Amino acid sequence: MKITNLQLINFRNYDSVNIDFGSNINIIYGNNGEGKTNLVEAIYLLALTKSFRVNNDKYLLKKGELSTKISGVIKKNNIEENYQVIINDKGKQVIIDNNKADKISDYIANIRIILFYPRDTEIITSMPSERRKLLNIEISQIYKEYLIVLANYNKVIKQRNAYLKELLINGNASREYLDILTKKVVEFGKIIWKYRDDYINEINKYISDVYKNIFTFGELKVRYVSDFKKTEAKILDQYRRNYSKEMSIGKTLFGIHHDDIEFLLDGNRLKEWGSQGQIKNAILSFKLSEIMLIKEIKGDFPILILDDLFSELDNEKINNILNMLNDNVQTFITTTNIEVIQNDIKNKSSIYKIENGLIKEVTDETRTTL
Repeated sequence: MKITNLQLINFRNYDSVNIDFGSNINIIYGNNGEGKTNLVEAIYLLALTKSFRVNNDKYLLKKGELSTKISGVIKKNNIEENYQVIINDKGKQVIIDNNKADKISDYIANIRIILFYPRDTEIITSMPSERRKLLNIEISQIYKEYLIVLANYNKVIKQRNAYLKELLINGNASREYLDILTKKVVEFGKIIWKYRDDYINEINKYISDVYKNIFTFGELKVRYVSDFKKTEAKILDQYRRNYSKEMSIGKTLFGIHHDDIEFLLDGNRLKEWGSQGQIKNAILSFKLSEIMLIKEIKGDFPILILDDLFSELDNEKINNILNMLNDNVQTFITTTNIEVIQNDIKNKSSIYKIENGLIKEVTDETRTTL
């Protein structure tokens, strides 16, 4: 899977962009604040319809503009498809080959993308919700059904919490409806649990070797922590034993929405015992493991974005990563210092310089100065 062309209109600091990309490594360099991350953010948004930097889409529009359009040509198995994400005051539209997709879930999973962003290093030490978000994003890129089940689960949890509050206020309300909602929570929750459990098991097939290949030593594993790691009958029984407690506070106390994942290096939980360097290395190894996992499941490599990696790792480790990547993985690297990249890697890369909001591809004649 490759993105061969990207077009932007009124996106961030760009008025208009029309750029073709190389099929292997694409190096985007320039000073801070020139728009390097904005460019790869647009590629990410084209795939997942959301930014990895902000939650409010209005910040994606160029200042003073009312709409933005991100368009891209994606090549899969020698077939090209056109994708568009349009954001304006009416909301968001997603389009595939000029056909508007009615649901976001119909659009997502068509373009698979793996991102490493400096703030990703906070995932391991932050709240469990951030690690669940990571799982949800990555799994939904492979299985669009997962996103649908997750939406159904969240809807039922919302209904169940509302009914628990009603029981709290009106203690004589029927518990029969609570049983119905609880069964739905367990039904959807078990499906989500299976997706997540399988995903982590697959990640663990690769992650330790990836870690060792880059950082030379250490046994890295990921552990999935969930209340749903038991039979449906036992889960239902646990819910029913907690009915009184849940009704006393008007809230669902446990479920798939409390899941977590733990990163263990040589058996030690990195959240409590890991250094900043180990934590950084672990989340990067997780992301790189997903490349092999997606290839195994979907038969094609995802697009890889390594944003500002050079601020996070030393040159040797970065070149280890780039040398490890399969030549069929289209990779985007942003950096302020292109000189630290090995010449043999630069020689097989497409290189773009961003300056004053303009993107210029470096030609063969000017490469000797890099």
